[in-house]
Amino acid sequence: MTINTLQSISGQAGLHASPFPAPRRSLRAALAAVLGLAFGVASLPLSAAPDPRDEEIRLLREQVRQLDIRLRQLETKDAAQTAAPPAAPTPPAAPTPLAATATAAQAAPATAAPAAKPAAVATTAAAAPATAGHTDAPKFTINDRGITLASADGDSALRLRALVQADSRWFFDGPAAPANEGFLLRRARIIFEGRFGRLFQYQIVPEYGGSSVSLIDANINLAFAPGFQVKFGKFKAPLGLELLQADSWAFFPERSLATNLVPNRDIGVQLGGELFGRTTEYQLAILNGVGDGRSSQNAEFDRGKDFVARVFARPFRNRKDSFLEGLGLGIAGSVGRQEGDLGRTSGYRTDAQQTLFSYRSNVVVNNIRQTVIQDGSTWRYTPQLSYYNGPFGMLGEYVVSTVNLRAAAGQPAREITNKAWQVAAGYVVTGENSSFNGVIPRNPFNLEKGAWGALELAARFDKLDIDNDVFPTLADPNASAASASSWTLGANWYLTRAFRFSLNYVQTGLKSATPNPTGGLQRKDEKAIITRAQIAF
Repeated sequence: MTINTLQSISGQAGLHASPFPAPRRSLRAALAAVLGLAFGVASLPLSAAPDPRDEEIRLLREQVRQLDIRLRQLETKDAAQTAAPPAAPTPPAAPTPLAATATAAQAAPATAAPAAKPAAVATTAAAAPATAGHTDAPKFTINDRGITLASADGDSALRLRALVQADSRWFFDGPAAPANEGFLLRRARIIFEGRFGRLFQYQIVPEYGGSSVSLIDANINLAFAPGFQVKFGKFKAPLGLELLQADSWAFFPERSLATNLVPNRDIGVQLGGELFGRTTEYQLAILNGVGDGRSSQNAEFDRGKDFVARVFARPFRNRKDSFLEGLGLGIAGSVGRQEGDLGRTSGYRTDAQQTLFSYRSNVVVNNIRQTVIQDGSTWRYTPQLSYYNGPFGMLGEYVVSTVNLRAAAGQPAREITNKAWQVAAGYVVTGENSSFNGVIPRNPFNLEKGAWGALELAARFDKLDIDNDVFPTLADPNASAASASSWTLGANWYLTRAFRFSLNYVQTGLKSATPNPTGGLQRKDEKAIITRAQIAF
């Protein structure tokens, strides 16, 4: 049988061209070959005599006919599917808000001494299909740096963090007020941070620890560029180095005697940022002005203002192979004028948080009721340094605070200058990097894996000197010390980046302005053990 004969037979069987996809065309070609062969056999000349093969030929023709019918049905179905529009996709199921995916990575703090990222649990909402007028779903993340909800493009975000510090203080072989010993909730904060469009940033930090609820931070930051940012509201005054370190990352549970002489949190506006390849940071601020160690109560006013400036340089920060990479040097200062009692300290405290000095307040001296007030100029300056190299970390500062005080309204003013210094150092014996932003354990605590976290040992020496001119008019020499010297030994166990346990021994010796003081702290050294269990994320 010739090829033309097969083509003729195929045409008679209805095997004409159709828009089949490649797989159907292969099937069509196979069927055409079978049909052509069958018709070829059937068309062979037969003899006039009866042949038993006639019945077989008839059955074969019937099978060919059935195959042709089936083939036409397949062609019709395929053509209908090709012409019809695609069916709408089935909408995805609603995303599960907490479809958590565990990861185990080491995290580096955003510091001058980066380490590996901590173990985290991240949760990301399922993305909706990208269609006209529809954007991707927001990203929801939970890890040991906080809970973050961010827009799909990352330009806007809200982060929720927390800090809880459960402390205890135990005094022995020395004086201690009963109210200062025992367990306490030192800090309990919910920290709200966020941004809109990367330019507008904000922070709100209420404090639930201590004896009352307060708002310690509330500010808005306009981040025009890394070197040009403007902050409004309530924030830490940019003066003391140790004070500017986060409460959760300091070497010791309590700050040194030197931090007594710098203001804590104030309200105003600040210009700041990082320059020269992030080797130099600066702050310039105009603030309401508060006394040493004090924080603004959110609605305190007088006609004076404080002007604060600070520059801190890390000139070798970008030299990764330099021994001096972690060296930082800086100086800060403030100048202003206050009236009333806002410009003087409410009291200086020991490292164990007992009051060692305070000015007279609402007391009768020589038949005159006295409350010391600030009336005149005030200024401070503090050179400061830090150094971090692998597991070793150190920071120190020297602070001078000068105020003009009156024993009472109408009394003559006296210029009082108080001074303090401190040097603190720590060493991570398990080998992790030390940094201004804490220690990240290489092997977070896990009993099953035999991992114990990181261990840091620390020591500090600090001293405070009070101007002798305050006695006896402005301060009671029997109740207030003329100077204090302190040393502290501590151990910090970082189980994870978020959890830390601290144990400190602190000893403070006080010197009185009178030979036979009646105050307990002036007669015998303060010795105390301070513990802390902390979670910070």
